[in-house]
Amino acid sequence: MNWTLLYDMQRTLDERIEAEHGLVQENLFSRKMLAFLVELGELANETRCFKFWSVKPPAPMERVLEEYVDGLHFLLSLGLECGFFYEKREIPAAERLPVEQFLTVFRHADRFGETKAPEDYDVLFTEYWRLGVTLGFSSEAVAAAYRRKNEVNHQRQNERY
Repeated sequence: MNWTLLYDMQRTLDERIEAEHGLVQENLFSRKMLAFLVELGELANETRCFKFWSVKPPAPMERVLEEYVDGLHFLLSLGLECGFFYEKREIPAAERLPVEQFLTVFRHADRFGETKAPEDYDVLFTEYWRLGVTLGFSSEAVAAAYRRKNEVNHQRQNERY
């Protein structure tokens, strides 16, 4: 995974949004953290991995992947906000069921939200990346989906979304 490219793409989007919405001088950490958590919940909802009471299948994998990269956008943005950069290349799948991996990510997100420490960002990012692997996403698929969604996000700004 070329993390430098993804961080650069995210920086460009963040700078555009902050400039166009008059947010350049604002600390957006809390808003970005909440946005990440909302996206994580939306991702869980699309997988339906926790819905033991329902027989409805999960969303198509393309939709699940799109939700995953929505979360990735905010995770990269949080790193930029704090001056942190994730560098790991490949992460093996967790030895957990998806529902357990979601809970692990939520726990580490809470911890990072409290500490804002680089080591907690690294653990959060690792566990989020591990969630993607657990859901069956390759680094190539994630990178391609991220690029597509980044273009959509720029188009939305063009349209005053």
